[in-house]
Amino acid sequence: MAEETVRELRASFAAGRTRPAEWRAAQLKALVRLIDEKEADITAALHDDLAKPHMESYLHEISLAKSSCKFALNGLKNWMKPEKVPAAITTFPSSAQIVPEPLGVVLIISAWNYPFMLSIDPVIGAIAAGNAVVLKPSELAPATSSMLAKLLPEYVDSTCIKVVEGGVTETTELLEQRWDKIFYTGSGTVGRIVLAAAAKHLTPVALELGGKCPVIVDSNVDLHVAVKRIAVGKWGCNNGQACIAPDYIITTKSFAPELVDSLKRVLERFYGKDPLESTDLSRIVNSKHFQRLTELVEEKKVAEKIVYGGQTDEKRLKIAPTILLDVPQDTALMTGEIFGPYLPIVTVEKIEDSIDLINTKTKPLAAYLFTKNKKLQQDFVANVPAGGMLVNDVALHVANPYLPFGGVGDSGTGSYHGKFSFDCFTHKKAVLIRGFGGEAGARYPPYTPEKQKILRGLINGSFIALILALLGFPREGR
Repeated sequence: MAEETVRELRASFAAGRTRPAEWRAAQLKALVRLIDEKEADITAALHDDLAKPHMESYLHEISLAKSSCKFALNGLKNWMKPEKVPAAITTFPSSAQIVPEPLGVVLIISAWNYPFMLSIDPVIGAIAAGNAVVLKPSELAPATSSMLAKLLPEYVDSTCIKVVEGGVTETTELLEQRWDKIFYTGSGTVGRIVLAAAAKHLTPVALELGGKCPVIVDSNVDLHVAVKRIAVGKWGCNNGQACIAPDYIITTKSFAPELVDSLKRVLERFYGKDPLESTDLSRIVNSKHFQRLTELVEEKKVAEKIVYGGQTDEKRLKIAPTILLDVPQDTALMTGEIFGPYLPIVTVEKIEDSIDLINTKTKPLAAYLFTKNKKLQQDFVANVPAGGMLVNDVALHVANPYLPFGGVGDSGTGSYHGKFSFDCFTHKKAVLIRGFGGEAGARYPPYTPEKQKILRGLINGSFIALILALLGFPREGR
């Protein structure tokens, strides 16, 4: 089936269906209509899959997807235009341009934690760039996957944009095909499988992965504001099941007690005395992930570090916001990405030590700093390698379409959002155009000392050498 799907899409692409700006704009407008007309269906699917609060579904998935569509529609004509660039003296007279062209037939494999947004957003970029697309939604969010498979063909051109549902078997079959690009969002483990499959066909890959996103909290901050922002960025983002959610906090030993007390107060105000009953917290996606998360804190040397929360309800797949203090660094909680509602706090003697601590780990997808210290801010930006970073807030950098979103090192490769999504699925073709004038005999054999002198002058930017070359020196017969 996968082979047949790719064959159909290649035929559509070869026929030129996806290239016109009118086709691209029509598909993007159709996606806006889908979001407007089917918001209730989208929200219901997200609630079925993750018990995601309606407000969270709207803020983090529906509104962002719609904004992404509109941004692409507004920029599409300019993005598609060839970009004129200077021509070098060595090719004078000539004109040069960079022509954006679609890559061809692309595969998008999306994630379960933001199953609508992480499906639609890269599709928007692929469509805007003029590609034919296969979307493979995550089988771990079955309601959203089914909804996308049903609704997308009702709105977009199904000869060029297809949804393939299924699990490991279907994904493996898709990865065996030859694609012009693969875009994958998910774990590093599966990312390695995707990369290995792509290598067989020399297929370029964008990997949007995760990592342990750190939050440095200085003692000079407005603590109440900082803690509210951290809390909503951690537990208000799918109950910690987000690639950009804070994974751990670093602060000083002396400031940690005050930070913990403030977190406790804010969490109780946000989610009540019994957070398992809160309708504002998403549940864990499935029993396998619930088991994985509970095992992280079962070890005695981890469990004894819990200073707040820790309640669980296996039947409803709920885990309460949980704060831990000074968990040993060699535990699974501190070595792998948590992707859940636990937030460990690591203490250092001086806040400046936090940068070295972050750099002992793999490069994160996002890094956060709360401070009023400009020197610390400068050091943080200059010395912490991360996919992206934000000072004095959490997660909001993804909402700016003028910033690229993507990882570095273990947190991924490639970026998207806004025009970067268009660029992600575009080949920038170099085009140089010359006429038949300006013939420089010095470029042709036999290479005499006189010719070498003129050519060296040309390469080094000599105006005199250019004039001599254009005048046909040294002279030779035709």
